[in-house]
Amino acid sequence: MYELLIVAVFAVLAYRSAHIHDDEFANVSRRVGDRLGKLWDIAHQGMRENRFLRAEKALLTILKIDEKNAAAYNRLGILYAKQKEFRDAIDCFEIASSIEATPSSLHNLGLIYYETENYEKAAVAFEQALKLEDSLAARHVAYAKVQEKLGNDKMMFQELEKASELEPNKETYSLLYKAYMSHDMQVEADMVADRLKKLIVPAGRSKRILRPRRVVV
Repeated sequence: MYELLIVAVFAVLAYRSAHIHDDEFANVSRRVGDRLGKLWDIAHQGMRENRFLRAEKALLTILKIDEKNAAAYNRLGILYAKQKEFRDAIDCFEIASSIEATPSSLHNLGLIYYETENYEKAAVAFEQALKLEDSLAARHVAYAKVQEKLGNDKMMFQELEKASELEPNKETYSLLYKAYMSHDMQVEADMVADRLKKLIVPAGRSKRILRPRRVVV
């Protein structure tokens, strides 16, 4: 009987200890989450106000707490790119992509490679981004620019056409038109020019909205 009592006491103590431990863990997690939230606010505000050193310190602190935070590496890469520190930007985007390959991190990596005239690597990064997300015209335009640098005109035209299909606006049509004109492809350029004209809606008087007559029954 005495032995059973001792076992029961130890069981109660173990349960209370585990419960207290869970509460402490929850409190620590909550505090860490609150701190990360504040650091993200500082980083975003610093980026908006061009206070790069403040934003950098906040992001580096986030990475000390969570060393595999792909979003922080991606944001840090953007920060370095804005300051023309391309080598550091590439390192950040590469790490972000290795942790979590997202269309944004891969696209940003491609943009930095393009900026530093490393067109082969830029093409690979843009291709990987397009495999994950190919519904944005900007991704196809970026890939087209790289293909132009690599001398792949056929691929360049295909990507610009795709961009204009996804987002048929003045910007995409203008890029396609200029590409055709620069390669003396007048017929194709004229076709794109026609598409551009159709986008222009002549200004006129707004039509009066006719409201149905109220009939009293």
